[in-house]
Amino acid sequence: MLKIRSKDNKHSAVWLVEPGVTIGRLASNDLIIDDRRVAEQQLEVRVSGDRLTLVNREPDVAVAVNGKAVIGEHALVLGDTITLLDRELQVIDPKQEHTRGRVGAVSSWSLKANHTALAHRVFPLAATTLVGRARECDITLGAAHLSRRHAELRLIKGLLYVKDLDSSNGTFVNGKRVTEARVRRGDELRFDTLSFGVLGPSEELDKTTVRPRGRDMTGSGARTTRNRTAQRAPRAPQAEPESVRAPSSVAATSAARSGSRHWWGAALGVSALVAAMLVFFVLHG
Repeated sequence: MLKIRSKDNKHSAVWLVEPGVTIGRLASNDLIIDDRRVAEQQLEVRVSGDRLTLVNREPDVAVAVNGKAVIGEHALVLGDTITLLDRELQVIDPKQEHTRGRVGAVSSWSLKANHTALAHRVFPLAATTLVGRARECDITLGAAHLSRRHAELRLIKGLLYVKDLDSSNGTFVNGKRVTEARVRRGDELRFDTLSFGVLGPSEELDKTTVRPRGRDMTGSGARTTRNRTAQRAPRAPQAEPESVRAPSSVAATSAARSGSRHWWGAALGVSALVAAMLVFFVLHG
């Protein structure tokens, strides 16, 4: 539902309801313009469903819509500006005005519609969010079984709570009907038959995990560090055993000893043969 109001006075506003509203100088009008140049009943806004029509009843007085002069009738839509002499009137949606007024208060919490009829829309949540069928609600859902003011969502110290506002068909958290309850990320929140998934920050993000220092410094962590250091350190050349280091010298020594024994054996044999021959010649000489 829309309203019409003076641009310089946000508190001077009237609802645009059927059959319509009148604007002029007399106190009997729905919106009063205190200016003697304005006719007693200068303008009429006719309302038929969602269609708005502006009627200028006194064409002698300058009236314009979005800068275009209006002599007879002119269709109006949301956001139009009506200029009457030096006054400006606006066609507004109070729900949008309310939302714009607290954009900075939008939190990291939101509701994601599970029903295809709502095209899986995501609804951001503010510090306080009113859910219902009425147009003035922050989240307006056009369901016949939903109450006009069905439930209220409120953030308290970063935690999300839902409160049922005495609705006819109830508010449910994970299938359980509640009057007031805390809601967590991943929960299913249902207003009558309209189901939503709760999106929000993880509670684990608010906790700091403390690393056990003793275990890391003296346990497996220290062993891992030592192992890695040992792997990275270059290996020093190892001294080879003597038996491996000089095989050729050992073999040469062994061969020399063996040759020496053979030589002495041969010399002794020759000496014995010579002695035997000398004895033979002496005896038979």
